[in-house]
Amino acid sequence: MNLPNKLTMVRIGFAFVIIALLLFPFDAMGITLPKLFVNETIVIDIKYIISGVLFVLASLTDFLDGYIARKYHLVTDFGKMIDAIADKILVNSVLIILCASGFIHPIITVVIIVRDSIVNAIKMVAGNKGKTVAAIKSGKWKTACLMVGITLTLFYNLPFEIWNYKVSDFFCNDMAIDLLRNINFKNLAIAIGIILTTQVLGNGIACFIGTKTFT
Repeated sequence: MNLPNKLTMVRIGFAFVIIALLLFPFDAMGITLPKLFVNETIVIDIKYIISGVLFVLASLTDFLDGYIARKYHLVTDFGKMIDAIADKILVNSVLIILCASGFIHPIITVVIIVRDSIVNAIKMVAGNKGKTVAAIKSGKWKTACLMVGITLTLFYNLPFEIWNYKVSDFFCNDMAIDLLRNINFKNLAIAIGIILTTQVLGNGIACFIGTKTFT
């Protein structure tokens, strides 16, 4: 196993540690974790800070493994596959946990996971043709933006929250609830459909160009 693939496996390891930390029933086990008091209105559970730090480290491996693989010509079919799997384990798992904890509105998580499921189905069809499709740039940008948003959410939007700048609002409950209250559900469905269709078509075209035999 080459170095980029080892870094990817490290990312998967980080992901499982974060999942365990966020889901472990500390209160039920009688374990009291310390809390960080930023000011009179911002009190942070320390497990989210630890998870945020680990998430940042895991995200850095996502950049490093691709950079090293391309620079030193270490790109492999296994690397392409496991990199995509690592991203899904890290990002989607944390999204679901944050959603269940009330940090993120369910519609955000649903749209992202549905999009990923459809794109993965397209890649599976390409794989049946004997081809392996690497992540395209738009997918990487999507993952990068998600990682930034999740990091801010785990850090309780700090340091921006101190100055009341809601930088992470697009991932938070209040923003999503306001969105649902103020726009027509028909228009919301159309908007979501357009986003998913655009993403899926983009990945489908990339698969077609990349495999030549994709149908």
